[in-house]
Amino acid sequence: MNKHLRIVIVDDHEVVRLGLRALLDRHPGFTVVDEAGNAKDAVQKALQHHPEVVVMDIRLPGGSGIDACREIVAQAPDIKVIMLTSFAEDDMLFEAIAAGAAGYVLKQIGGDDLVRAIEAVGRGEALLDSALTQRVFARVREAQRKDEQSAFSQLTEQEMRVLGLVAEGKTNREIAQQLFLGEGTVRNYVSSILSKLALTNRAEAAAYAVQHNIRAYLTES
Repeated sequence: MNKHLRIVIVDDHEVVRLGLRALLDRHPGFTVVDEAGNAKDAVQKALQHHPEVVVMDIRLPGGSGIDACREIVAQAPDIKVIMLTSFAEDDMLFEAIAAGAAGYVLKQIGGDDLVRAIEAVGRGEALLDSALTQRVFARVREAQRKDEQSAFSQLTEQEMRVLGLVAEGKTNREIAQQLFLGEGTVRNYVSSILSKLALTNRAEAAAYAVQHNIRAYLTES
């Protein structure tokens, strides 16, 4: 790696800071320029030294590491913050990402892996501990599923079935035969669907249904 990285270490335990400094100072591409033991000092020293990377514990006295990360990134967006924590908590993970953290790793990480994480973040990459990757994907999928469901929240189950068949290009007569309904009843359902979704015609309804993945919703149901 060509770029030399200056690093600030933030942890409320002196022994942890000493251990991290000893590890990182051995790397020829790293220089630990300062340490901090609380959130206020973390922000102050990060802005004072303007390092390429801040390695910061999430749980700190005087405010969380996430709050400190948010303030640092807001004032100096080019400073990359790696959150280092003992806790694999979903809420903290997503709060850290929202606060602008460039990396999120567990303290159980090996020394070589931490070095590689700092190098990656120093190159401008985003990094997530492999133990947490599946959690992120699961949360994203869940958010997507909820978004898809909310798109149809105004519709009844029968209207959902009718809309699903509209999306397949079926006529009112075909829908009526498949759902054992009268054609007039189907027309009423289609009219209700268009009204509830603020759409003007069947083509728009079909496009809306496909866009919001109605097939997945009907399969779950």
